[in-house]
Amino acid sequence: MNMNLTGLTALITGSTKGIGKAIAYELASEGVNVIINGRESPVVDAIVADINKSFPTTTPQSAPYDLSQPEERNNLIQQFPKVDLLINSLGIFKPTDYYEITDQDWLHFFTVNVMISNTLAKAYLPKMLTDNFGRIVFIASEEALMPSGEMAHYSMTKTMQLSLAKTLATQTKNSRVTVNTVLPGPTLTAGVTSMLEEFYGDRQLSFEEQERLFMKEHRSASLIQRFIPPEELGRLVTFVCSPLASSFSGSVIRADGGMVPTIF
Repeated sequence: MNMNLTGLTALITGSTKGIGKAIAYELASEGVNVIINGRESPVVDAIVADINKSFPTTTPQSAPYDLSQPEERNNLIQQFPKVDLLINSLGIFKPTDYYEITDQDWLHFFTVNVMISNTLAKAYLPKMLTDNFGRIVFIASEEALMPSGEMAHYSMTKTMQLSLAKTLATQTKNSRVTVNTVLPGPTLTAGVTSMLEEFYGDRQLSFEEQERLFMKEHRSASLIQRFIPPEELGRLVTFVCSPLASSFSGSVIRADGGMVPTIF
């Protein structure tokens, strides 16, 4: 499907791996000039080179910044003062006993999962409104609506993303700018693979066995009982970014595998 995105510029935070990387590749496949962000320049540059090779009609760019540092966030905004699409996909998570989460941990999760997105939205939304077109998408989690209890600090920040996105959406009334949240369920990222190894690595289980056991023990509400490929989420976010999805605004778009109950 032609998403009518050719020639637009997108900043995807945390796009050297996982969901962010999948989003970047899907957007590039639709002709979007993507800005790849990560902390390590060689990794960022390698992905930019690969996207340039795979989609030679686009112009991908490198943004090797550690966005948890305010100065680095400002440097990114100065280098890229205007974007058409802002995908806030950078995030951290870690299963941790509630009583072992320090105050510093809470602040760090808040900074990475909320404040980075807020700073970038505050910088780019006014320019989108001036141009009367733009998309801001937050990548949240089912933990925002139904915390598992395994990582309270992560769940809190994902709930905050829903609130922030809705607040920003109210600023776009009667414009062609939209702000939405995509809410994935458990997704097969490198971080999840590492988590499975922590849980089950000493039991000599195959990945399929680890997946089935994790879903049974930790995500029994999932209707699909499997992890979601990042590419599926990349395609969904690409659609939400397109002019074809202009009726989505202030929405929480669920791709949670049926985990979150529907209240009629």
